Amino acid sequence: MSAAQDEAGRCGWCGDDPLYVAYHDEEWGVPEYDDRALFEKLILDGFQAGLSWITILRKRDSFRAAFDGFEPETIARYTEKDITRLLGNEGIIRHRGKIEATIGNARVWLDMMETEPGGFSGYLWNYVDGTPLQSSLESWRDAPAKTAMSEALSKDLKKRGFKFCGPTIVYAFAQAVGMVNDHQLTCPRRTACADLAR
Repeated sequence: MSAAQDEAGRCGWCGDDPLYVAYHDEEWGVPEYDDRALFEKLILDGFQAGLSWITILRKRDSFRAAFDGFEPETIARYTEKDITRLLGNEGIIRHRGKIEATIGNARVWLDMMETEPGGFSGYLWNYVDGTPLQSSLESWRDAPAKTAMSEALSKDLKKRGFKFCGPTIVYAFAQAVGMVNDHQLTCPRRTACADLAR
């Protein structure tokens, strides 16, 4: 896709891959408030570290099957037997550190669901005062890799025990779940996502 083409319409980062285009058009930037769905997305963004998002997207169904639908209550009880099973699963990213982090993160998520007003969702959305931040990007290329918000959220998640949640990962997550609306100004999804905010 040429620069002229992507500046004239949808964000050009998704190219013309049908799976990527569908993700952009149906999911990316849509405000997400479900605790479990937010957990899943943060975990998958952690698995993306060092890889491209399309790689994770192509394996997402396999990830969901391997990790019991990303139900934190189930993942938190995983044992070394489960880690061995996951390391043998060719359908996912077989990285011991990321797998172990997912189990630990599920346990932190459970604790936060009990201690945070509004649960995990309420905790995350407090970082944008409950309302998606609306950017004014001429081009998707102008989006920052991280912000003061993502740095603060990353720091607190790490303090609580989350892993694979650096400020760049957290900002990509915030874009994806609609905490930040980074669709470029020409993208039809910019207004659509803004209208979906609570």
